[in-house]
Amino acid sequence: MTAVAMNSHLFRVICILHSIIALTSGTLMMFYTEKASIFGHGSDIASKLKGSTPHDDLLIQISQSFSGLLLFAIGLVLFLVSFVTDRDFHGFFAKGCAVLYVLMAIWRVSFERKLEDLAYEWPKQALGDIALAVSWVFFLVCTWREKYD
Repeated sequence: MTAVAMNSHLFRVICILHSIIALTSGTLMMFYTEKASIFGHGSDIASKLKGSTPHDDLLIQISQSFSGLLLFAIGLVLFLVSFVTDRDFHGFFAKGCAVLYVLMAIWRVSFERKLEDLAYEWPKQALGDIALAVSWVFFLVCTWREKYD
C-alpha cells in the first residue's frame, strides 16, 4: 500500500470513528436525555442540572435534544467527509478539527470549571477533547512525514 493510499485510509478511519462517537452521543442525547445526562455526569449532578419547575425541565430537555440533533448532524457530515479523496482537503479538515477540539478543551477549562455542579466533570471532558484532537494531529504528522521524506 502506498503512503498516499495509507493516509487516505487513515483519514477515512479517523472520520468514521469520530462519526460513530458523534452519532451515538447525539442519538443518546435526543432519545434518552435523562439517561445520557446520568451517564455523562452521574446521578447526583444530573439531578442538580434539572429544572426547578416543569417548564424549566421541559426547556432543558428540549435544549439537550437539539444539542443531540446537532451532534447527530455533525456525525453524518463526518461520515460523508470520510469519502472525500482530495489530499489537500484532508489536511485542511484535520487542522480545523484539531483546532476545534482544542478550543472546546479551552472552553471547558475556562468556563465549566467555574460552575459548581460541573467542577469535577471538566477535567475528564477536557481530556476527551484533547484525545480527539490528538487523533487528528496524528493524522497530520503521518501526512507531513510522507510529504517531507
